[in-house]
Amino acid sequence: MLEKIQETAAFLREKMHTSPETAIILGTGLGSLVHEITDKYEISYKDIPNFPVSTVEGHSGKLIFGKLGNKDIMAMQGRFHFYEGYSMKEVTFLYG
Repeated sequence: MLEKIQETAAFLREKMHTSPETAIILGTGLGSLVHEITDKYEISYKDIPNFPVSTVEGHSGKLIFGKLGNKDIMAMQGRFHFYEGYSMKEVTFLYG
C-alpha cells in the first residue's frame, strides 16, 4: 500500500503548481463552495494512479486546486464510498 501512496503522491506533486495549506471535502451542503475557488486547476480522479473513481451520480470526481480567500486549497469534488463496492483501504486511500 505504501508503494501505491508514494506513486500517487509523486504523480500529484508533478501536476500541482500550488502548495495547498488546507484540504476540503465538498460533500452535501458544501458543493457550491467550488464557485468561490479562484485560480483553479483540476485533476480528474480517473487520471490519478491508484485513485478510486466516484460512481455516485452528481459526484464530479476531481481534485480542485486554487485559492479560497488568500489560502491555497485543495478540494475533493466527489467522494468514493464503501457502498460503491470499494474496500475501506480504498475509501480512505487519500487520507492514508
